[in-house]
Amino acid sequence: MAGAVRRPDNGEVGVSVMTSPDRRARARRTRRAQEELHGRLLVAPTLLVVGLVVLAPFVASFVLAFQDLRLIEIRSLGLGDLGVSLDNFADVLSSAGFWKAARTTLVYATASTVGSVLVGLVLALALRRPFRGRGLVRGLLLIPYVLPVVAATTIWTTLLNPQYGAVNEVGRRFLGWEAPINFLSTYDIDLWGLPVPVALSVVIAFEVWRSFPLAFLFITARLQVVPRDVEEAAVVDGASPLQGFRHVLLPQLTGVIALLALLRFIWSFQNFTDVYLLTDGAGGTQVVAVRVYEELVTRADIGAASALGVLMTLALAVPLALYVWASRKERA
Repeated sequence: MAGAVRRPDNGEVGVSVMTSPDRRARARRTRRAQEELHGRLLVAPTLLVVGLVVLAPFVASFVLAFQDLRLIEIRSLGLGDLGVSLDNFADVLSSAGFWKAARTTLVYATASTVGSVLVGLVLALALRRPFRGRGLVRGLLLIPYVLPVVAATTIWTTLLNPQYGAVNEVGRRFLGWEAPINFLSTYDIDLWGLPVPVALSVVIAFEVWRSFPLAFLFITARLQVVPRDVEEAAVVDGASPLQGFRHVLLPQLTGVIALLALLRFIWSFQNFTDVYLLTDGAGGTQVVAVRVYEELVTRADIGAASALGVLMTLALAVPLALYVWASRKERA
């Protein structure tokens, strides 16, 4: 029935405005509202933690970037003392060594990103076919990623030590080195007439060694779901292994490689621990993150350190925006 006939108190006959479909619609809206409320309550703790751990420190750094403030003065800082000044940004951008550190950071992040993705891709393809002991080999490849960074840097600094390191010993005995090389503080050496950055190459190699297992895991997981019949059809059609990789596998891996490249670039761009523990910023390895540490700890200039952090955030927003734009364009 469309409605229910009722008799009001005044004796008039009317039709109820609440029909059965209306009651069902209102019940659905009530149930949906309850589900949304439950969802918000479940997400609220996570949002609270993210706000306290991520957003609040970022807002504080952003505010401090516009203050002429030393580290010792922060205890007496009040809300009424806050102002707006661009002097920190002007000093940072015009300071000696900033643009050199920015170029070093860009080279370090780009080279380590490309290297880790390439090594992970090659190993994922090499270990794709089953063989005896493949699980053990895959497990051993994860050691650099799960190894604590302090232990990893200690191993590398010991191997590269100019006095008792194994690398210099092998070089002098078998490669004809006249003198040991201090890999962690030497700026560059001439190799076949070309200057080769030594310390920077070491920290890039260390970052590639530390981070390639993540790329290996991502690419291996994606390769597991690639349709085998497509590859077999390419082989039947006479495609070579290189052609099969270029036209069959690579299009399937483009999305995960792009995501890996973005994540690795962001993490390498803001990496501080690896570089600082290996070289302390010596030998042309002073990246912007190390410069932030020096401004904050050595010079106790919290305003300049915060300004550098804001500039790093703005620089990282560019590749992130490009990735989001490309993803939306591909979906459209």
